Amino acid sequence: MSVDPLEQLSSEELHDLAVKRARRHLDVPFFWRLLKYLPAAEAGAGELDEAEADLESLTSHVDDVTTSGRGEVGELLRPFYLEYLREHGVRPS
Repeated sequence: MSVDPLEQLSSEELHDLAVKRARRHLDVPFFWRLLKYLPAAEAGAGELDEAEADLESLTSHVDDVTTSGRGEVGELLRPFYLEYLREHGVRPS
């Protein structure tokens, strides 16, 4: 049975390789999943302060998303919202 070459890399090397690939391919879902897993991994490693800080940071990003329909930012994102709603057949009530 052959050995998976990725298994031979350190965790840090795996991180660097995965992040490099995700950046190159603009793989936003990868980063979103990483943000979801990171606080639990840090808490499991005993880094509770880091986990709490990550949750605070994630919360601020969620706040950005919930207010992204206001003002000039909302106007600039208007085509994005229109496309999304049309793709999913959503109509105003």
